[in-house]
Amino acid sequence: MKRRKIIQYASIFTAATLIPVGMSGWVAKTVAQTNSSKRLIVVFLRGAIDGLNVVVPYRESAYYEARPTIAIPTPDEEGGVLDLDGRFGLHPALADIMPLWKQRSLAFIHACGSPDPTRSHFEAQDYMESGTPGIKSTQDGWMNRLLATLPQGTPTQAVNVGETIPRILKGSLAVANLPTGRKARRKLAIDNPVINAAFDRLYSGSDPLSLAYQEGMKAREILMQELNEEMMQASRGAPSPVNFSTDARRLARLMKGDARTQLGFMALGGWDTHANQGSIKGRLARFLKPLGEGLATLVRELGSVYSDTTIVVMSEFGRTVRENGNNGTDHGHGNVMWVLGGKVNGGKIYGEWPTLAESALYQGRDLAITTDFRDAIASILEQHLQLSHSNSSQIFPDYTSSNRLKLIIK
Repeated sequence: MKRRKIIQYASIFTAATLIPVGMSGWVAKTVAQTNSSKRLIVVFLRGAIDGLNVVVPYRESAYYEARPTIAIPTPDEEGGVLDLDGRFGLHPALADIMPLWKQRSLAFIHACGSPDPTRSHFEAQDYMESGTPGIKSTQDGWMNRLLATLPQGTPTQAVNVGETIPRILKGSLAVANLPTGRKARRKLAIDNPVINAAFDRLYSGSDPLSLAYQEGMKAREILMQELNEEMMQASRGAPSPVNFSTDARRLARLMKGDARTQLGFMALGGWDTHANQGSIKGRLARFLKPLGEGLATLVRELGSVYSDTTIVVMSEFGRTVRENGNNGTDHGHGNVMWVLGGKVNGGKIYGEWPTLAESALYQGRDLAITTDFRDAIASILEQHLQLSHSNSSQIFPDYTSSNRLKLIIK
């Protein structure tokens, strides 16, 4: 095959073929065996989920006064919240994860979020993913900085489940990309043996581009081998049609298989409920149901590895306390963070609850933030991944915190 033809095929490559890193280039990552067995998965709910209708403060009359049509009923009413601790209740659409609460491997941190006042989805997401609220110049994400502190492992040590590498994983170190749904197994031009052999010859050197190609092919080989094995096993039990459950199952396989994935990231959209949000039924409930099913699937598929895994579910900000004229909620401030894991000190609601009294609301309209999201994440990194305080300070630069939550059982 002529070099010109090979270059033409190069334009067909996607993020699933090579490992994109940094803001504008490709680098090779030195592969070494890692001794760390601890894993971290972050699920980001893009669009700002309504945390007040996820973990409901059902003891507060202000909640029901502010939400005459979308409030979730109390536990003693039909379709009411699933009682958590006598003060808060879980939306009934999330019944699939209630067993995890009872097993004390699920916890929530209420009134948690970013201190930056922005109500822009894009800015708020960027700030939470960069780990530097209010600073737009940060080029890398906090999960990539975290990767830099860990012993280097396989090319699939960090995996993003999605079409493109998100801000949270961008940086100087390589990250593997696994497309969602059916696209995960889609054949690419590079899978053609003739084209593959030609590229192997073309990029067999030790220059940066050749090393990046070689690294990318290693990652793809590992990912495809794991997925093909899963496909054969699934012949006795088809995977759930819900995309999140399917993708969660794949990520779990990478976490416990030869891929030795240590860091995983998944993003789910559609949480911007300005209109027709609903109560126990409606748009939010329809989204929460597959979310709960997917998380339960992820835990189940992790199996024994779950004991060494922590899962964080977060969103860019919460929503207004009062419902709007369209039976929905607008952009807010404080929210709830979810933490799951085999060593999570669960069955608890963490954080200082500021109440929904009008005098306690942020800017007179939103749930106030009493726990900075960086405090929660740093607590997990230090207690679960056993990072030093100085290392966690590198992951969240120019931020000093003394508010550590005892989220993980040693």
